[in-house]
Amino acid sequence: MRDVSRKPTTLRMATATSSVTMSPATAAMVQAGEGPKGDPLPVARVAAVMAAKDTSRIVPYCHPVRIDHVDVQFDVTQDRVDITCRVTAVDRTGVEMEALCGAMVAALTIYDMLKPVDEGLVIGQTCLKKKKGGKSDFHEEFDRPLRGAILVVSDSVAGGTRKDGSGQSIGQRMVEAGVLVGDPIVLPDDPDLVEAQLRRLVADKVDLVFTTGGTGLGPRDLTVEAVRRVIDREVPGITEAMRVHGYLRTPRAVLSRGLAGVAGTTLIVTLPGSTKGVQESLDALWPALLHIFPMIWGGGHQPI
Repeated sequence: MRDVSRKPTTLRMATATSSVTMSPATAAMVQAGEGPKGDPLPVARVAAVMAAKDTSRIVPYCHPVRIDHVDVQFDVTQDRVDITCRVTAVDRTGVEMEALCGAMVAALTIYDMLKPVDEGLVIGQTCLKKKKGGKSDFHEEFDRPLRGAILVVSDSVAGGTRKDGSGQSIGQRMVEAGVLVGDPIVLPDDPDLVEAQLRRLVADKVDLVFTTGGTGLGPRDLTVEAVRRVIDREVPGITEAMRVHGYLRTPRAVLSRGLAGVAGTTLIVTLPGSTKGVQESLDALWPALLHIFPMIWGGGHQPI
């Protein structure tokens, strides 16, 4: 199975369809709620719900999902029963397989209940019609590439006694998203130096600035104080998401004093100093975080 432990929990929805073609006489029987084994549609609906809930036990590499809702609808025409299965969950992975499994098992159930009276039954194509809530739903397209910068705030990295890993990790994620970013800027834990560098980046209209380091409670952890002097408006939801995501993986995440806010048209986000903390924080934010820029630029908020 793929490791999805780093993925954030989001609302997931999927719709799949299938069908069973039959003779007109058999279709008329279904419309009347009759059949040799009883009315097939209520039984098929229950079977679809059960199949959706048990998909991870049927399909080997499918993750167990905490399903919140399964809706199964039937449309009986002159010679066919069309099946639509919609599945909803709030989880770390999608529910496409659950919707497909539900639609297919509903078709199999109808087939099983009608086969004594119709040897010409044909199960049609089962396909995914729509899915929502995955990473692609939060992808943003911009008229120009975003410009980014990374500040590594660390006495030890600045002094050459420790190699930077967190700044490099941030840069890799930004490059993968198409953000134009240079090498990390390394500064000691001096809030005045951090503030001055941030003001230069804001004046240069850099879109996105990540800092790493100085968000803890040590005597030299003062990045948050420097950022607070620069930003015009705080965006508390960013750091709330980071802390919640991190806390589900280690209780120590609550000790982060991370801060995020906007200065002019520049978004500044403070990240922890550890590479693991950086990766988990970005897992919680990326790529949905980028939706802030259309709002900053006056484009409004378009829900997905």
